Amino acid sequence: MHEPADSPCVRDSSFVLDSPFVLRDYALIADGERGALIDPQGRIGWLCAPAWHSGAVFSALLGGPGHYQVRPADRWNVWGGYYEDGTLIRVSRWVTADGIISCREALAVPADAGRVVLLRRIRAVRGEALVDVQLDVRGDYGRHCMSDPHHENGTWRARTGPLHVRLTGADRARPRPDGGLRTRLRLPEGGTHDLVLEIGAEAPGAAADPGALWDATERWWKSAAPDCADTAAPRDTRMAYAVLNGLTSTTGGMVAAATTSLPERADTGRDYDYRYAWIRDQCYAGVAVAAHGPHPLLDRAVRFVSERILEDGAELRPAYTVDGGPLPPERSLPLIGYPGSTDRTGNRAGRQFQLDVFGEALQLFAAAARHGVLDARGAKAAVVAAEAVADRWTRPEAGLWELENRWWTHSRLCCVVGLRDLSRELRTSASGDWSRLADRILDVTRSRCLHPDGHWRRAADDPGPEAALLLPLARGAVPHADPSLALTRSQVVRRLAQDGYVYRFQHGKEPLGDAEGAFLLCGFTMALAAHAQGLETEAVRWFERTRSACGPAGLFTEEYDIAQRQLRGNLPQGFVHALLLECSARLGAA
Repeated sequence: MHEPADSPCVRDSSFVLDSPFVLRDYALIADGERGALIDPQGRIGWLCAPAWHSGAVFSALLGGPGHYQVRPADRWNVWGGYYEDGTLIRVSRWVTADGIISCREALAVPADAGRVVLLRRIRAVRGEALVDVQLDVRGDYGRHCMSDPHHENGTWRARTGPLHVRLTGADRARPRPDGGLRTRLRLPEGGTHDLVLEIGAEAPGAAADPGALWDATERWWKSAAPDCADTAAPRDTRMAYAVLNGLTSTTGGMVAAATTSLPERADTGRDYDYRYAWIRDQCYAGVAVAAHGPHPLLDRAVRFVSERILEDGAELRPAYTVDGGPLPPERSLPLIGYPGSTDRTGNRAGRQFQLDVFGEALQLFAAAARHGVLDARGAKAAVVAAEAVADRWTRPEAGLWELENRWWTHSRLCCVVGLRDLSRELRTSASGDWSRLADRILDVTRSRCLHPDGHWRRAADDPGPEAALLLPLARGAVPHADPSLALTRSQVVRRLAQDGYVYRFQHGKEPLGDAEGAFLLCGFTMALAAHAQGLETEAVRWFERTRSACGPAGLFTEEYDIAQRQLRGNLPQGFVHALLLECSARLGAA
């Protein structure tokens, strides 16, 4: 194990670094303010505290120190598990040589932004259970060891840097030489045992009541997701709602994913920190929810995006921290990193100009207005966003994929959709101007970016196919009977699809699967485009194929390696779950 050079922590000689699992094997628990990944051996392999973009206190996923493990003492076991329907309450199960053990796990909600509360309820399902518990909290990616562990009033307390730690339910635990705690629990058949771990910026108050915390958490999740019986895939749609709720802070900001630096492709350097709120992703989530109904996630998305636009206007950043702050610059972490990756925090995308985010914001505001839930500040933000489009639509920009500044077709078509939607749904003296501006942008974009063969180019100077174009085309950038929609979709099917999955664009002359994985967002947009053409059977085929690309926990990453059937990139990717939700809602209605 390579400790950070500036860490005062010293491990005992018995410690052995365990390899991480493949991404499909991890489950997520989250409360909107932070998220934890659980591996098949009951170890919390990743948790940042107290906020999404804080330093990790458990970083085994990236080869770092710190862990919290609950697992059978009998190592001869088989793991499984499931989510309670429509929630991020996870139940891990192990079948051992002598019985069955389960561990119900959740981050307590409603959440406290300054304090994480992690609940674990162990149960001896069949036979007596012997369970090992280990806790070693290492703040700021392992820079701070767990110091001064002491037993006080039935709980264990400790510190890790500036953070306070309290563990309830482990009275018989014993400190390890490195400051961690270890205990073994014995439960009779049918017996249960609660563990409550609290980590926060301030010392905890009254002792936690596990029963009350579980009751509140169950009530919160019961109200978080609608029934979804009217969608194409009700259970998976409720799961998508659960993931989006788990990634969305009380501020309304939704992180793109719970993790950083998980590789899209081994040793390519495309390893990014996604623990921030991308305006585009937030709009995808809000529009997806609006396709199903005016549920609370729509209000939260509108609130977050409105505040950012009203604060920054035409200088809107593509991404923010969930509390609305600027993204930190990129820097390396002193960790080994997930195999094949270079670990880092921060994201340079926060300094780019991306025109399409204004178009996506306009679509979000129009969707809220359609449901009658766009308030005065949202309406004001919509006007500011439309003015920004009018001022900046001719400029080169980084686009959806955050690449070099060019005249990207996708960005202009997104603005066309947003302006038209807004002119229909928000009737003001400016509505006619918005509609005329949309026509102007479409005319110029058509003259610059429509291929002589009738399909849309990727950019004014790039004739290649681009799967991202399918989303604004499906949402009405051109009439659904316009030949360019069918021709563009045919181009994407012919050149960017394999085995029922869709890649986003061609990387030079590299074969599709060698350059990167299939892009799951694009698989769902393909389904929406087929649906827009009235090809319902084909739309369902693309939808079903794409939603198969998840792990046993039902979580999606950004990309999917078709040949190895593995997840690629950060976990879980919020916009993939959002587009699953939108597809399921629209196909269910059809």
